[in-house]
Amino acid sequence: MGQLLDGQLLADLRTGKLKESVNKLKAGGIIPCFCVINIGNDPSSQIYLKTKKRKADEIGIVQKVYQLPENETQADLLALIDRLNADQKVDGIMIQLPAPKQINLNQALERIDPEKDVDCLTPSNVGRLWRGDHFVEPATAHGILALLDHYQLNLQGQNVVIIGRSSIVGKPLAALMLERDATVSILHAKTQNLAAYTKRADILVSAAGQAGMITAKLVKKDAIVIDVGINRQNGKTVGDVDFDAVRQKAKYLTPVPGGIGPLTVESLMEQVVNLTRRKNGR
Repeated sequence: MGQLLDGQLLADLRTGKLKESVNKLKAGGIIPCFCVINIGNDPSSQIYLKTKKRKADEIGIVQKVYQLPENETQADLLALIDRLNADQKVDGIMIQLPAPKQINLNQALERIDPEKDVDCLTPSNVGRLWRGDHFVEPATAHGILALLDHYQLNLQGQNVVIIGRSSIVGKPLAALMLERDATVSILHAKTQNLAAYTKRADILVSAAGQAGMITAKLVKKDAIVIDVGINRQNGKTVGDVDFDAVRQKAKYLTPVPGGIGPLTVESLMEQVVNLTRRKNGR
């Protein structure tokens, strides 16, 4: 039976250390502050905002939410981003996803000052990520690497398969794992014969958002399985992995909930603190 990779436990440990860092900044008169721009009233976004706020309050970070209407115009959104870029008290900025259809998200992300780009989604920070000289990392990818490091699971020379090519998880995770000398394949909806790839994976990461997609037949014996999926099924939160069956075959795997989710929120706060320290020469 595979060993669980306890993301909640690690998130709690890292939160404690982050509190100490924030206290040191506050002792020097520096209070980390980040702003979240939320457009519309997507139910999932409201949940994420509350979760982030609780974690920010716990650590001692100021989180400001700019709640914009569903019909917000592109011009007004860009004007808000400009104001936040110019505000010296603001250390980080992010746009809560998803955004309404009338919003040109790429243009909005381009407008964010890269030095305040908490999500690592501005073009310049994405370029730095792939070039290997980044100063900020996407939260989920950062959390996954932190979990592997905590359990001393080395990436060097490992065959990694990532299911999902989003700009938030799949692509940045591939860049960071390549940086660690892993051999990386990214699978997606158009990939033919998933099993041909997944059965060879030493480390399998699923960020597909499809409940039960990863069955035991798709997993190599003694593989490390990282489940990033968050799905609602029969009133419960489940991942992409058929947990009970895969646990009989994998050597390590993450649960849902309690795996990557808590680390994503904690890692976001780490990025805020890192940007604050960078801005203040700490």
